[in-house]
Amino acid sequence: MTWVTVDRPTSEELDACVQCGLCLPVCPTFKLTGRETASPRGRLQAMSAVDSGIFTVDDTFAGIIDFCLGCRACEPVCPGLVPYGRMLEGVRAEIVSQVPGRQRRRKWLHGSAIPSRSVMRAGAGFLSLAQSLGMTGLAPKRYQRIIGGARRLRGRPRPSIGHVGGTGEAGTVGLLSGCIQDQWFRPVNQAAIQLLEMAGHRVEVPNAQTCCGALAAHDGRAAEAHRMAATNVGAFQGYDMVVATGAGCSAHLAGYGHWDDEGESIGEVSVDITVAVARAIEDGRLPALDTPRGEMAIQDPCHLRHAQGVTREPRQILEASGYQVVEIDEMAFCCGAAGLYTTLQPEAAAQLGNQKADQIRSTGVTRVASANPGCEMQLRSYLEDNYEIAHPVEWYLAALVEESEEG
Repeated sequence: MTWVTVDRPTSEELDACVQCGLCLPVCPTFKLTGRETASPRGRLQAMSAVDSGIFTVDDTFAGIIDFCLGCRACEPVCPGLVPYGRMLEGVRAEIVSQVPGRQRRRKWLHGSAIPSRSVMRAGAGFLSLAQSLGMTGLAPKRYQRIIGGARRLRGRPRPSIGHVGGTGEAGTVGLLSGCIQDQWFRPVNQAAIQLLEMAGHRVEVPNAQTCCGALAAHDGRAAEAHRMAATNVGAFQGYDMVVATGAGCSAHLAGYGHWDDEGESIGEVSVDITVAVARAIEDGRLPALDTPRGEMAIQDPCHLRHAQGVTREPRQILEASGYQVVEIDEMAFCCGAAGLYTTLQPEAAAQLGNQKADQIRSTGVTRVASANPGCEMQLRSYLEDNYEIAHPVEWYLAALVEESEEG
């Protein structure tokens, strides 16, 4: 048996790979292991073998695919323009459909728990209580890294869902509140809303929205991802711009044309918050500050840099805050977070997490900017407590507030 789902990689997509090997030096898992099967080229060869009927979708094939981070670092260097990220999600949908015993808990997680605000709110409440009581160490070992990298939840702002405000002189914005984002990273959403309204936008956070579906798509839960995309396409119709505050979310929204028949209408107007704020700074709708504030190390989330090609905008925001940006990794290797990768491939995730932490330590800078929640948690779980990690828009808003108070 070859493919059985509509999300499968096509023969045309597979034939686009010319086997040149330019993807090998930029692939984190190939660098860790040196194995061809741990490279994009090797995984594409395995996919082609299934497509031609030589291989079957079984546990061996699943093991080759599961080791991939999905960081998409291979895409910008590929001369054949292979849509590797989309193909990877399609192959994982095949694995879910064809390999018996794929974890039902993950289906519940992506299909029912994460899209449910009540479930996510309850989970955040339990985590907040555990943090307050110093009991996070009692969590199962596989989840301790994630929990250890979470922000302190007690005293966080109110959720952004349902918010409406701003003049609308610069157009209307629909903000994706996010599933984990609006429970564990509310200050990022609040900073985004405040800055967008300062820039003249009318900002609405529609109640009818749900999780963007990125985590489900990455895990091969295609039916759930299609369903969530359809819900959000309905919720975000008519906005001049749709903004997401997590890099993984904004990358997924940009690809909604694949996930829903009307999804292109949302993908065309979707941007990451770093892009929206940088545009406002460029246009003079938000100020660039002159006060020097020292050095800031920057980490590039894979789904911002590789999937969307966004690198200048986060740096522009930090420079407009008065910070001198310090680069930590010119190759921008993945930090090892990659959705559920820390729980599914803990050894590889730990190696990559330690490497990224060492790169930051080597700069001597203790303030770090990261524009994706998973990356932030991964960095925090491998760095010491004296490191401050926040989203670029949070650093920028804090600088504006500080400047206002001093002025």
